[in-house]
Amino acid sequence: MSRPAGREPRRPTRWWRRRSLRTRLTVIAATAIAVSVFVGFQVASELMDWELRDTAENQLRADSRVLATNAQRAGLTQVELPPYPGSGRLVRVILPDGATRTPSGQPALPPVSEQAERVAQGASADLMESNDSDEGHLVYTLRAGDGAVQVAQVADDSPINQFGFGMLLIGLLCVAGGALVGRTVARTGLAPIDRLTAAAVRVAHTRELDADIPDEGGGEIRRLIRSINDMLAALRDSRRAQRLLAEDAAHELKTPLTSLRLNVELLIRLDRRGTLDSALPAESRTRLLNDVGAQVAELSTLAAELTDLARGDASDENTELLDLADVVVAAATRARSRVPDIEVTLDVTSVWVSGRPAALQRAVLNLIDNAGKWSPADQPVQVRLRAEGTSAVLEVDDAGPGIDAADVPRVFDRFYRAAGARALPGSGLGLSIVQRVVDAHGGRVTVARSERSGALLRVDLPAAAPPDPFPRLTPGEDTAAR
Repeated sequence: MSRPAGREPRRPTRWWRRRSLRTRLTVIAATAIAVSVFVGFQVASELMDWELRDTAENQLRADSRVLATNAQRAGLTQVELPPYPGSGRLVRVILPDGATRTPSGQPALPPVSEQAERVAQGASADLMESNDSDEGHLVYTLRAGDGAVQVAQVADDSPINQFGFGMLLIGLLCVAGGALVGRTVARTGLAPIDRLTAAAVRVAHTRELDADIPDEGGGEIRRLIRSINDMLAALRDSRRAQRLLAEDAAHELKTPLTSLRLNVELLIRLDRRGTLDSALPAESRTRLLNDVGAQVAELSTLAAELTDLARGDASDENTELLDLADVVVAAATRARSRVPDIEVTLDVTSVWVSGRPAALQRAVLNLIDNAGKWSPADQPVQVRLRAEGTSAVLEVDDAGPGIDAADVPRVFDRFYRAAGARALPGSGLGLSIVQRVVDAHGGRVTVARSERSGALLRVDLPAAAPPDPFPRLTPGEDTAAR
């Protein structure tokens, strides 16, 4: 069964997760060495036990052959069995009637087994057996004459025990050494991370983003340090952009706010004196109120553009498959409703793109507004949309004076306004917003001179496969908004 959601992990898991990486590496190293020592001890013990048993069995066979030779020469009942010396091998003679003979003073051996009796009766030539009694005898039975002889040896576990004790001491030393080595390796290996952590903490506390973290170490550590330095560089650029935006916004807001404040203060002062009607003729009052309205509209436009620009690529609008021709037509309609004097001629074909409709419409509207400022009253703004290879190409063309070559590199900068445009309404943010929207959609915006000697702004966006089926506009079906 799976653990219920939200249930706390088990205590050992919680303890492990709370430990530092250095402690984890130390524990892992010590555990790995302990397991290796244990496995090595088990294998070595088995090999040593097998070797000792094999040696003991060979010795018992050799002693049994000597005793069997003597028994065949002297007879089973007459073969000489020297007194037990107090240690060493044990012997026993099995007579044909099943009786046994043992040396004097020798400890008792286990009773003769049925298999040993069968050897004495001639059913088999020899037998190696061991019993599981406390003393653990290893007994070899060999057929001799009409009976058999047995040579036995008490199993001696002392070499194994001594070997195990030695391995235990070695294992403890290895575990302690492994923990020490693991701690040292962890400290050395994590030293760059410690310095990286200290640098990150220092940046977080001081808010200083100018100092890069030294590039040291190798492999993953170096990639991590470079990634953090790249992040700090991005944060520096973001902070610099925010500061420039705030400074430029304050500068741009200062002029209309000052003018608006002076006009409003003049109206308030005259109204308090009761001389508003006498001091300001109707024509001057109307002109002043129109100025106030224009200044408020300029501030509202500037605030909206600043908000749109400050949001960057962050947007709640989803990307969808759309016909860019619909976006262009909607933008042209909005431009005509905002500025009744502007004349827009559309020559669009259906081209599908993947994008955010509102953002794209805002970009097209800014292009048309910018062109409308420069186009003479009798010359319309021409907007063309077509498919060109794998791109959707949008061109906005005016018949104005065009953009000077010196102004072209900065035409998309925030708040930049050419010398000839400073007398015209606007904030200098429109084309900057266009470039941001086009960049966010993977496209490109460029500026050139049109055939009418005005400015030609061209937008290239990646085209998308249209849904099937969809209505297409034929090249002869142009839409015009006038």
